[in-house]
Amino acid sequence: MRGEDENTGKMFSYVSAERRIPVDHPLRAMRAMVDGVLKEMSPCFDGLYARVGRPSIAPEKLLRGLLIQILYSIRSERLLMEQLDYNLLFRWFVGLEMDDPVWDATVFTKNRERLLVGDVAEAFFEKVLSEAKRRGVLSDEHFTVDGTQVEAWAGQKSFQRKDGGGKEPPAGDRRNRSVNFRGETRRNDTHQSTTDPEARLYTKLKGNAAKLCYIGHVLMENRHGLVVDTALTPATGYAERDAAYAMLSKAARRRGKRITAGADRGYDTRDFVLRLRDLGVTPHVAQNTSGRSSRIDERTTRHRGYELSQRRRKRIEEVFGWMKTIGLMRKTRHRGARRVGWMFTFTAAIYNLVRMRNLAALAT
Repeated sequence: MRGEDENTGKMFSYVSAERRIPVDHPLRAMRAMVDGVLKEMSPCFDGLYARVGRPSIAPEKLLRGLLIQILYSIRSERLLMEQLDYNLLFRWFVGLEMDDPVWDATVFTKNRERLLVGDVAEAFFEKVLSEAKRRGVLSDEHFTVDGTQVEAWAGQKSFQRKDGGGKEPPAGDRRNRSVNFRGETRRNDTHQSTTDPEARLYTKLKGNAAKLCYIGHVLMENRHGLVVDTALTPATGYAERDAAYAMLSKAARRRGKRITAGADRGYDTRDFVLRLRDLGVTPHVAQNTSGRSSRIDERTTRHRGYELSQRRRKRIEEVFGWMKTIGLMRKTRHRGARRVGWMFTFTAAIYNLVRMRNLAALAT
């Protein structure tokens, strides 16, 4: 018998959002981990808010909303609010009831600024690592380090001379003005972006186009592929090795014993290798023999561990791939090193949550 196409809307529903979400939905395991982390961070949140006044958006809901935005690659807060208005899955995850009003996008953004000031991303990242350690999926012996470009939210036309000089745009060209950079030498010491002054013009490979960007750095443990440390620095030719040394220094102090560090051939320099050995870190760096001799000799390469590190270190590209394609970090939507670094660390923490969920699913 054919059913009737009735369009009369019902005023009440007796089915909660909790019952509508499938029991085996991936976000259920994620929600349980996130709730545990946020509960431990409650004392940290208390220090960010006054004890009197009008209640703001709960920081737990803010962070769950940002997490959903990254997990589902929602490119703006305005679109996130639109999704929260009708998406029951997102409402359930964030903690909104069926009839709760959705916040204005501007209000959501302004409340998020409070979390930027409080270094909440670093605290969230550390709590996620503590959860990974409790689950027994965090090792502290073998690591991989690498860096990647994070394109700034600034166009090439914003990169102008600091002294205000330069070529004038054609007359009558007011909105999207035409600028001809031919014959003009543009350098970071003489030019600066008017949109994001902390971004620097940089390219990792000769022959590639230089872009305004930052360098995001990751330290990964090799056993399960979890990120154990992050950093974001201005884009320079020495940024990757300097940040790697700083992160490995902290890892070596925590371990108290010798550790290994895998890296690509860009880290095969005399100074970097010697500094790591002075730290008690065995440099499992890929050999760079292009027109030169490598600083890594048979004392290191003859061991089985070196070969394993070279295989494992490639997994760090999975981290960068996820953060750039899913986590929206290929081209950041924020300006300034502090905001971009906050989002880079928070995105790495979410990657760890996804990785932990996948590891738990494989174990069952």
